[in-house]
Amino acid sequence: MRKKILKYKAEIDEMLKNPPKDIDYAEEERKHLIQIQFFMHERLVHEIIMVLFALSTILVFIETVRTAEILFAVLLVALLILLVPYIMHYYVLENSVQYMYEQYDEMERRRTGAH
Repeated sequence: MRKKILKYKAEIDEMLKNPPKDIDYAEEERKHLIQIQFFMHERLVHEIIMVLFALSTILVFIETVRTAEILFAVLLVALLILLVPYIMHYYVLENSVQYMYEQYDEMERRRTGAH
């Protein structure tokens, strides 16, 4: 998903940088909104999973401190190792969707001629 969203953002940046002569900004906006919706859905799913994963990590941390069991400590380390890349992935999704809003706004400005 990371590669897909970064590739799509780059394609839109290129289109905005060097727009075709016959570009229909209304159609480009429509298509862009569809992609934004897909990525927003992906972002929401990842946000829910990340929050649940983080809560699980906190619960395991509490149990590790409370019981001093090595099994909980091992599980905690594993969860932390997995949580960090997951947060990084969510960060990319969140920032990319925010950036895509800006791309959409630029298309809107060009379509309407507003500055």
